Amino acid sequence: SPEYRERFASDLKKMLPRIPKVKDFWGFAESGRKLSEIHLGYETIEPWPLEEISDGAPVEQLLHVKKMKYAKHGKTLDKSRVILNEHLTLAGIPEEAHNYLLGSRSALDWILERYQIKTDKASGIVNDPNDWGKEHGNPRYIVDLVKRITRVSVETVAIVNALPPLDILK
Repeated sequence: SPEYRERFASDLKKMLPRIPKVKDFWGFAESGRKLSEIHLGYETIEPWPLEEISDGAPVEQLLHVKKMKYAKHGKTLDKSRVILNEHLTLAGIPEEAHNYLLGSRSALDWILERYQIKTDKASGIVNDPNDWGKEHGNPRYIVDLVKRITRVSVETVAIVNALPPLDILK
């Protein structure tokens, strides 16, 4: 609850959160149930209908991710568009998707940072996120993941914004 986070901000910095008894327990319980369903089922949730803008490259090039990034207009980031590679851009990311934060960044920011090809300097081991999709016969995995995380983010923000008031019982 945003109201809870604001009201108990100083306590949350020092200790584990305490769960107060609230007047509308079942409202919070139902919201928690919805949140757990979409977060635990993020791999099977209906993807958000982002527009796929491609240049018609072959599928193996179209879906191969090296490092994703947001589009830019001059020096300004356009967070409604994610460039997966030089052949494919996803457009139509709603602003609300960036309001669901994991720590200090959005879930989409986290995905864009983590899903890139990296080579460990010490060992030389290459971490290629494309490998998982290839091994499981799903080369669209990363594209669909961005779409699904967009849906999870938008729905999470909607559920949290619809929480009942924080009427704490004494």
